[in-house]
Amino acid sequence: MIFYCWMQICYFFYKNIAFGFALFWFEAYASFSGQPAYNDWFMSFYNVFFTSLPVIALGVFDQDVSAWLCLKYPLLYQEGVQNVLFSWPRILGWMCNGVLTSVVIFFFTTNSMIDQAFRKDGQVADYQILGATMYTCVVWAVNCQMALSINYFTWIQHFFIWGSIALWYIFLVIFGFLPPNVSTTAYRVLVEACAPSAFHWLVILLVVISSLLPYFSYRAFQSRFRPMYHDIIQMRRAEGAEREISGELTAGVRL
Repeated sequence: MIFYCWMQICYFFYKNIAFGFALFWFEAYASFSGQPAYNDWFMSFYNVFFTSLPVIALGVFDQDVSAWLCLKYPLLYQEGVQNVLFSWPRILGWMCNGVLTSVVIFFFTTNSMIDQAFRKDGQVADYQILGATMYTCVVWAVNCQMALSINYFTWIQHFFIWGSIALWYIFLVIFGFLPPNVSTTAYRVLVEACAPSAFHWLVILLVVISSLLPYFSYRAFQSRFRPMYHDIIQMRRAEGAEREISGELTAGVRL
């Protein structure tokens, strides 16, 4: 239970920092003119519909090791007793990951789209297209980050993660067809501008992969060279060597 609590809290830090700092970089880029990067409804629905359900699924369904293994190896509970999972270095690490994600999303998206022909007639991307693309990258990045962090997938978690991304596109299509005085900067931005452009999808793919690469590299390094107790259980169980787990845990693996 401690594992899921700290993961939920750190993930909330991460996804809101990634979202907020991307806005900050845009405001700095716009000389703090007050021009918003996103439509007002985009910002209102971010924590309500597009990123909240995967966190709920994490807390309810995820498990790093099975209940049977927790009973068999009680040393696993030392992660909570020693406050390894919710220490300041770990919290700051997730916050830095959020800042890094925002930097990748804003600067990669901006530098790749500014002064580039975006439409078939050669027109460049305006700030409405830039804002929609940035927001799409944020939604993809934070939900895929959750997918990387989950230890035990169920169909409900898949539904919530990929469904949240799909819900963003459904919302953008429906909202974009509302009158311009309602949808404002989102008026048909996906159907008429973003979706027909292969460059839009290429930018999203490259930006999302780049934003997830630091965390993926860190977890790969930590699991291999500085594993925690539950990492050892997971690796040995995957290798079919559970009989070796007890000896390694007793030896006091460095956390």
